[in-house]
Amino acid sequence: MKNVQTIIEMTKIHVLTNKSEIKKEKLEDKLVIVLDILIATSSIVTALANGCKYIVPVRNYDEALEFQSKNSSVIFKYSGELNADTLPGFIQPTPLALLKSGMEDTQMVYCTTNGTVALNDCKNAKKTYVGSLLNANAIVEYIQGNYQNENIIIVCSGSNDQFNIEDFYGAGYFVEKLLNSFPEAELSDSAKAAQIFHSSGSSIEHLNQSRVGKLLNDRNWHDEVLFASQKDLYTVVPHLTNLGTIELIR
Repeated sequence: MKNVQTIIEMTKIHVLTNKSEIKKEKLEDKLVIVLDILIATSSIVTALANGCKYIVPVRNYDEALEFQSKNSSVIFKYSGELNADTLPGFIQPTPLALLKSGMEDTQMVYCTTNGTVALNDCKNAKKTYVGSLLNANAIVEYIQGNYQNENIIIVCSGSNDQFNIEDFYGAGYFVEKLLNSFPEAELSDSAKAAQIFHSSGSSIEHLNQSRVGKLLNDRNWHDEVLFASQKDLYTVVPHLTNLGTIELIR
């Protein structure tokens, strides 16, 4: 009798270290978690957790203005940046600035240099979640309760297609949480590296040491960096819908 090799299905976890590594055609059967810890996904999570009804993530200022011209009859808030400079007439795209502007019962168009580009590049995924340190546990709990034996890709948006510390740290936190839920999961080398890096220090330490963290601190946005460094402040699970908006599953 021939030996029949049994294929054991299991959860697989992989980390992309920046958005340039995204291969859209390979995402259709994957669960994707997009991270831009400083600061797009942290801001999106905060806005939705505080009453924003939905968010339209666009790639850049031109797309935001085009959306505005086509939807002039609907009241949207507009928030965004290019290379950390707030766009003209837009709300500063950071968590505390958005809270200050008021998020209850609003809808927002949001664009950033890295995070919203990565989110748009992941539209082909089986499901795309918006992750941050602020809601890591909520997303992992949701995945555990609704999926088994999936391929999970954690996408670090990075900074201008380069590696950055804060997203890799956040990816490590997600890997740790996912392993608690799926202890037999298979990790790629990048997922293992992220997990090891996460264990090397505190969130605020790593965020402050990052290039973007230093840039934000130089602009006296210390409170924004500190806010984004908090773990599991919110229990919300934002996802990309088929319409391309970001809304809460719960």
